Amino acid sequence: MHHIASVPSYLEAVGAAVRDHRERLGWSRRELAAHSGVSERFLAQLETGDGNISLRRFADVARALGTSPSALLGPADAPAEVRPIALLGVRGAGKSSVGAALARRLGVAFVELDQRIEQTAGLPLGEVFALDGEAYYRRLEREVLTQLLANPPPMVLATGGSIVNDPTNYALLRARCRTIWLSARPEDHWNRVVAQGDQRPMAENPHAFAELRALLAARDKLYARADHTIDTTGLRVPQVAAAIAERVR
Repeated sequence: MHHIASVPSYLEAVGAAVRDHRERLGWSRRELAAHSGVSERFLAQLETGDGNISLRRFADVARALGTSPSALLGPADAPAEVRPIALLGVRGAGKSSVGAALARRLGVAFVELDQRIEQTAGLPLGEVFALDGEAYYRRLEREVLTQLLANPPPMVLATGGSIVNDPTNYALLRARCRTIWLSARPEDHWNRVVAQGDQRPMAENPHAFAELRALLAARDKLYARADHTIDTTGLRVPQVAAAIAERVR
């Protein structure tokens, strides 16, 4: 039996694709309404996943955006075994190392979403946030995700830790990928980052560990919406990769 994305998640993903195409054209909803003949109010509902649009009106929207209904709908109903695997988790979860090992094990490509965002922006992530703010980063994240997942080959995708905080981008990811949360205790996350030679968590911030615990607590329920959760406590990278491969088989 093929795995089908839940209806709300799928509609949110389609809405995200519509909004991404509109914003890449530099149009407001009012301008898209004028070009498509679909009301601005209904476009707002469509972009947030609340619109129950007819096929004819949806085709009008796609045509106005210079694309097709099939491109906007994307592969959310693709068989589970060919859908990309997306790894979730905060910094220190092991998304990069596990993702690379898993991709080698499965014989597929490995992609780091934040690297693609940096390539699109032409700037390191730190400068993206410093110069343009989080809203711009989220727009880039949605644009890169939409392009990556429009007609994706089998791949393993390591996501940014905060993607779960953006409902639209997280819905797009969940609709079109098999999502895996790499779960661990706060101590594990901390120790992994420090073991990599990164002292930034402790630099000039004596409350960094408490903040990490609070961050994990705040995101736990969001990460738990992933298709699968892998407890990585006490496991080495090859063991985690093997556990994921077994889970998604």
